[in-house]
Amino acid sequence: MAASMRRFSRNFSNLCFKDLQYFRKGHYLSENFRKNVIRFSRSIISRQYKAPWLFMFPLIPTVEAIGFGWSKSKDLEAEKSSKFESIISTADRLYESNKVLELYDYLVQYKDKGNAEVLWRLARATCDKGKFSRDKEQRKQCMFEACEYSKKALALDENSSPCNKWYAILLDYTAEYEGTKVRILNSYKVKEHFLKAIKLNPKDATSIYSLGYWCFVFADLPWYQRKLASTLLATPPSSTYEEALEYFLLAEKVEPNFYSMNLLMLGKTYERLGNKDVAKEYLIKARDYPVQTTDDEQAHKEAIELLKNLGVREPSKISISHG
Repeated sequence: MAASMRRFSRNFSNLCFKDLQYFRKGHYLSENFRKNVIRFSRSIISRQYKAPWLFMFPLIPTVEAIGFGWSKSKDLEAEKSSKFESIISTADRLYESNKVLELYDYLVQYKDKGNAEVLWRLARATCDKGKFSRDKEQRKQCMFEACEYSKKALALDENSSPCNKWYAILLDYTAEYEGTKVRILNSYKVKEHFLKAIKLNPKDATSIYSLGYWCFVFADLPWYQRKLASTLLATPPSSTYEEALEYFLLAEKVEPNFYSMNLLMLGKTYERLGNKDVAKEYLIKARDYPVQTTDDEQAHKEAIELLKNLGVREPSKISISHG
């Protein structure tokens, strides 16, 4: 009997040591640990180790306690998941209502909770807060703050389409403040994450638009910036208006009329390609798009100026306010 007990103890320890250490540190019990407990308790019951029923008596409460701990850990995990679902649901409701400042104030209190879904939404909210601000310095601070949140979100879940998308967007936004050199150096990384975001979610029109905008920027690059790019990189980033147009049209196909800026960029791209009639059509759509966000306001103003250059008279101007 003593040999059987020693053998049981040694085998049980070898199989479950890591799981026990994990449990002692306050984490959830693994499914493997639970199965090991059940298997060994059944071995004893089947008298594989010839242990008397007296030996089993003190073991039964232990097994029950472990089972209770596993069950409790599962309950805690479910409770934690439910809490984040509630946070995300509230955040999405505020976002859809365009409550920019309220959304930021709500999400920032959860910035250290280590949840990727919360963090990329916080990155987006911080970015929108920066766009909403009329103070250039505050806008800059918001973009860099948002970029940090996007980095943390991506580190937590590198296979999330929104995490890749918002990291790419904010990497480019912050590069605008750091200068043309940094923006060029970051260009391939930005494109890489946009492509990954689209691969992970081909139906995300915003990611497709963002890649189109990347193409437009490098197609539209002035000659002196092209020269700088060629000195910084052996193969400098480049694109064409045709490639940019392809992405803008695809984004519109995936989700028609989803974004005022996509309509604006379609107008600008067609104008660059010399198709003024189609350019006017899209610019008028951008001008008349319901103004609810700062991006809508920007698209509205730019469309008016471009249409003026194309001989279309300007309607009354629109301004917005945010909660």
